[in-house]
Amino acid sequence: MKEWIKIVARGKKNSRDLTYEQALEAAKTIAAGEATEAQVAAFLVAQRLKTESVNEVLAFTKSFRDASETIPLKEGIRERCIDFAGAYTGRNTFAATIPVSILLAANGLPVYFHSSDSLPPRNGVSLKDIVTQLGIETDLSSEQVGRSIEQVNIGFGWTEKFVPPLAAIRSVREEIGVRSFINTVEKLLNLTGSTRGMTGIFHKTVVDLNASLIEQQGFQEGYIVQGVEGTEDLPVYRKSIFYEVKDEKTRSFQVDPKEYGFCHKREEEKENLTAAEQARLIRSILEGDNTEAIQYYRDQVLLNAGIRYYLFGVTETIDEGIEGANTQLEQQKGADHLEKWRHCVEKELVL
Repeated sequence: MKEWIKIVARGKKNSRDLTYEQALEAAKTIAAGEATEAQVAAFLVAQRLKTESVNEVLAFTKSFRDASETIPLKEGIRERCIDFAGAYTGRNTFAATIPVSILLAANGLPVYFHSSDSLPPRNGVSLKDIVTQLGIETDLSSEQVGRSIEQVNIGFGWTEKFVPPLAAIRSVREEIGVRSFINTVEKLLNLTGSTRGMTGIFHKTVVDLNASLIEQQGFQEGYIVQGVEGTEDLPVYRKSIFYEVKDEKTRSFQVDPKEYGFCHKREEEKENLTAAEQARLIRSILEGDNTEAIQYYRDQVLLNAGIRYYLFGVTETIDEGIEGANTQLEQQKGADHLEKWRHCVEKELVL
């Protein structure tokens, strides 16, 4: 490991990128537990200061994926499954991706979303915490998650449970307290082997890196979103940029909430939500609550569901997708499907 640290930690002028092969060896050393915590910390901080290369991130993603436990899915389901990958540092704003995923699943689209316990620098609320608050057990085997997707079109994965190298370096990442390129690696491991996916980013400077990862990880159709807190969720108070990665090409397009009737201003007093508050809001929306007090959050669900229905070929326009999602909420289809998911997981736990 010292050899690789010497290359990337030689200062601003003298540090060099590792070749793909060198980065792969470094990743294997860390994945095998052969690097000390001090060496892992030095390597991650040095990479952050140097700025990691595309090849370095690609190599680590491949190595960690090779060391992972994958989620088995039947081919027909795997080809249709959508992988939603948000920031693993947690979040404070409303996690629209959870109720949106439930609506998509209720409409027959297999979906998989994932996280671990939250990490620095944000240490926000993790999707894992919110799912637990919704009454869904997250400590499942990969086979159980796979059966959940096959039976009710939705599954949540506790990533560190399936990826030992990530679990092994958690304490180091907590100690150094800053983001590293591992924050990108963990999102795009594609443990289900899905051919379709969507991920969030903080800055457009990492679009090319994420596009390369999407292609390497077997996604035939991928979308990159500069969403809320680096997630795949679009806000309803500003324009957002999407990037489509398909056929080895990347194209961008803009989404303006006002074009679809959502004219909100950012309401910071309605953010900074706990996991329990997130779960309460999600349940209320899925159960058909359409009061003014909840409209800020409900409209986030409608916008994000409508866009995903359009992008993944369920509807011909975003407007049609929003209308369909609204009908699902009015008919409480999401609430019904949340209960189906919960019963499915409970059944898995007693097998």
